[in-house]
Amino acid sequence: MALASLAIFLISAGYAVLCAVQPFARCRKCSGTGVRPARRTVKLCRRCHGHRYRLRTGRRLLNTGRDIHRAGTRPHPHHRDREFPTWP
Repeated sequence: MALASLAIFLISAGYAVLCAVQPFARCRKCSGTGVRPARRTVKLCRRCHGHRYRLRTGRRLLNTGRDIHRAGTRPHPHHRDREFPTWP
């Protein structure tokens, strides 16, 4: 049981490091070409929009978590905008 937990932890940690180092991977739909053949024409890939790369799922989760944390924390008191008195 402990060995299986350790293996899952190591795989998860390895994927987290991979997402931090290389956040983009080749598109699975077009195999990294950016285009898809459609009958007699060639169209841009709908999944990657012709950019040939996609954001990894782990990196997307990391970005979402960071955005949620940033939105839920209070701003630093020294970085507030100064409030000016209103004129009557």
